[in-house]
Amino acid sequence: MTLALQVSPPTTARPWEDVDAYWSAMNTATAALDPVFGAVNLAALSYNAHDLARRANGVPIRIASKSVRCRGVLDAVLALPGYHGVLAYTLAEALWLAETIDDVVVGYPSADRAAIARLAASPELARRVTIMVDSVDHLDLVDAVVAPNARAEIRVAVELDSSFKSRLLGHIGVWRSPVHGPEQARALAEAIVARRGFRLVGMMGYEAQVAGLGNAPKGSPVRGALVRALQRSSMAELLERRGAAVAAVSALAPLEFVNGGGTGSLEVTGADASVTEVAAGSGLFGPHLFDNYAHFTPAPAAAFALPVVRRPAPDRVTLLGGGWIASGPPGVDRLPQIVWPAGLKMVPREMAGEVQTPVTGEPATRLRLGDRVWLRHTKAGELSEHVNELHLIDGNAVAGALPTYRGEGKAFL
Repeated sequence: MTLALQVSPPTTARPWEDVDAYWSAMNTATAALDPVFGAVNLAALSYNAHDLARRANGVPIRIASKSVRCRGVLDAVLALPGYHGVLAYTLAEALWLAETIDDVVVGYPSADRAAIARLAASPELARRVTIMVDSVDHLDLVDAVVAPNARAEIRVAVELDSSFKSRLLGHIGVWRSPVHGPEQARALAEAIVARRGFRLVGMMGYEAQVAGLGNAPKGSPVRGALVRALQRSSMAELLERRGAAVAAVSALAPLEFVNGGGTGSLEVTGADASVTEVAAGSGLFGPHLFDNYAHFTPAPAAAFALPVVRRPAPDRVTLLGGGWIASGPPGVDRLPQIVWPAGLKMVPREMAGEVQTPVTGEPATRLRLGDRVWLRHTKAGELSEHVNELHLIDGNAVAGALPTYRGEGKAFL
C-alpha cells in the first residue's frame, strides 16, 4: 500500500495523552493480528512529522533512515512540506533508496567495495548519492576500487567532528570524524578539490551530546540541570567552530548543503547560520528515549506487541521474545519499555530476553495465554529490524501494512 500523511498539521486531539485509552484502542484495533508484530499509529506519526518541522523553524529536514528502515514511511514523510532527502547509514542502502529518491547522503564512510563499484559505474546513481569522507584514505579507497578515468564523478561530503572537549570531563559526544577544526577541514577540502574524479558538495556534523542525550531524565533533576548546562556550552563552542570550518571549506568549493543535528537538537542546530539543513528520524516514531527531554514531547507512534505464552507462577506470566535491546552503553535504559497493561514490570534477574521475557505486577495475575503486552523501543529503527511489516493503525482499525527493510529482504546493517 501507499501511505499518505496529512499535508497540514493535525488539529485533532492528542489521544496518546490518555495513556490507558490510547493503548487499549491500539490493542482493540489489532485484535485480529497474532503477535509478535509492530504497529504505527498514523495520527501520532503525522503529529510527530509536523512537530519536527515546526521545531526546525523552516530549516529543511533530511530524514535519517537508520531510525525508520521502512521505505513507505520515508516516502510519506518526504512528501510533506519541510522535508527533503535522506541521510542513509550504508552505501548499499543509499544505492537501493536512490532508485526512487534523488537525494541521498550516506552519513558514514563506506569500505564496501562492491557498493563503491556500483556507484562508480552508474552516472545516475552518482548524481543522486553523496558519500561521506573524513580522510584522504577514504579517497584512496575509492580510487583503488575504480580509477578516476574509468568512473562517474563521485560526490563527497566532509564530516566535521562535533563532539565537545570539556576541560573537566574530556571528550563528550561520539567518536566519529578526526576532522575537528577549520584548519583540518580546509586541508581535507584542498585534497578533495585537487583529486580527479571527486566533487566536494557538502559538510556534515552530528552533535550527539545534544541531539541524543536526554536533558530532563525522570527522577534526576540535578543531572538534568548539569546536562543542559553542558549542552549550552557545547553548542556555543560548536557554533563558532562549525561556522569557521564551513567558511574555510566554502572558500574552496561551493557547498550544496551543510547538515547538522538530530531529533533532540533541531531548534539549536537549525538556528546555526552555517547550517542549511538538519537531520531527524527517531522523532517520527517517538521511542521512549525522548521521554527524557525538556523541550519537546513526541507522540508514541511506534510500538510492538508480544503474546503471553506461559504462567510459571500465579503472580507472573512470560512473554514470547522481547530482548530488542537498543544500541549504546548497556543498561536498563536500553531495554524496551512496557506501556500496557500499566503496572507490569520485568524480572530483575532476567529482564528482556531473546526468546522470553517474564513479567510481574498486578495485571499479570489477570493475563491469559494469548493476551498481548505492548512495549516501546528505546530508540526507533531497531524496531524494524525485528518485524517484516509495520501495521498502520488509523483510529480503531488497521488501515494496512508497510514492509520494513527486513520485509523487503534487506539487512544492510
